[in-house]
Amino acid sequence: MLEYNFHKTMSKENITFQIDSDRKAALDAIAARINRDRSYVLNEAVAAYLEMYQWQIEEIQKGISEADSEDFASYEEVKATFAKLTNTY
Repeated sequence: MLEYNFHKTMSKENITFQIDSDRKAALDAIAARINRDRSYVLNEAVAAYLEMYQWQIEEIQKGISEADSEDFASYEEVKATFAKLTNTY
């Protein structure tokens, strides 16, 4: 299972990558608006990205486990849920 503790203090490393000039300008504008540096904003963005994809991977793995154990909704459950979701108020 993929896990990452986002709040744990870890050693820091440098990383270099290319970014479009428009995105860099937007990044710098956000950093200025919140009175932080670019590194802070990038670290927050990467943490949010990792958290989102960690959740997504876990949900996919749960779905695969349910499918492997043949844990499917019945026709009646699907029909009731569909009726509930398409019911206009």
